[in-house]
Amino acid sequence: MNCHCGSEKLFTECCGPVIKGDRVAATAEELMRARYSAFVVADVDFLTASMHPDAREDNDPEATRDWAENSKWLGLQIVETRDGGEQDETGEVEFIASFEYGGEFSPYHEVGHFEKLNGAWYFKDGEQGVNKPVVRSEPRVGRNDPCPCGSGRKFKRCCGA
Repeated sequence: MNCHCGSEKLFTECCGPVIKGDRVAATAEELMRARYSAFVVADVDFLTASMHPDAREDNDPEATRDWAENSKWLGLQIVETRDGGEQDETGEVEFIASFEYGGEFSPYHEVGHFEKLNGAWYFKDGEQGVNKPVVRSEPRVGRNDPCPCGSGRKFKRCCGA
């Protein structure tokens, strides 16, 4: 079975060993992927253990279990990773976790903050992600401008029709 995190590797070769404790995540992104997979398989013990010790006091394992077990997990998209490599001590992983809960589709967009302690990565906290505006690399073509395909016709009468 392919891993839930979307890596296209087998679960037993990707997030499974991290969740089982057979090895530690080498990077912040690898821990983020393992945490997502842990939500899919509702492994609340791993989710708690992978939290930074300073953040565990606010953890509610029963609410986490309810969310994990009663959601249909639809996929993980890593938007951006800043630092968090094998040689780093801190890192950020921006991600979107898509799921359905109570019949409603809910994408969860977050920038997760990670910290390495004694050689192991931990999830410290997160903040809501912000959708970034689309930046065009080419100028916008108006309806009455010449069509960029080179036909010599107006855009609205050619490719814009």
